[in-house]
Amino acid sequence: MHRFRPPPLRYWKPIQTGIEQDDDTSDVRRLGVCGPDEILDTGVRLRRPLSPHLAARLSGQPIDLRGLIDSVRQQAGASRWIVEGAGGALVPVTDSALMVDAMVALGLPVLIVSRTGLGTINHTLLTLEALRARSLIVAGVLMVGQPDAENRDAIETYGRVPVVGELPPIDPLTPEGLSAWAVANLDRKNELPL
Repeated sequence: MHRFRPPPLRYWKPIQTGIEQDDDTSDVRRLGVCGPDEILDTGVRLRRPLSPHLAARLSGQPIDLRGLIDSVRQQAGASRWIVEGAGGALVPVTDSALMVDAMVALGLPVLIVSRTGLGTINHTLLTLEALRARSLIVAGVLMVGQPDAENRDAIETYGRVPVVGELPPIDPLTPEGLSAWAVANLDRKNELPL
């Protein structure tokens, strides 16, 4: 009997701002103990921790959103993708496109990552509205910070969406600690699509 083996996962962050302070691709490579075939390390890398459209304008490096999307489509073949956005769904990427436009172009299910604290209900519900208005599939919400049962319940109830995990602060943040948390706590009801 043949067992179903899903295609390998591949991570990509097409746009990173504030590269002098943050490098999410390097963090994912380290924390996920990823090999070279599990990371697509190309894209727009901009100095200054600003919205992509502003960081691009100030650096004189325009963002070609269509070119970025086309570049990943050429490699899409036999991989499942985890594509990390920059900012939020309605953050400007160019003078005429928002991050959600990239999500629509990619057509992948969306996992919303939200904070657990004050303001998260409003921010998360607004994000859900923006995604659903564009007919995007919302896979769920991952909350990050000190667990807050009331906020989690409100997001699940009013947002009609599963919270697939609550990632508390892990100090120090190591591959082993993150992996142990994920095995024990992430998507315990198997609600995320394969």
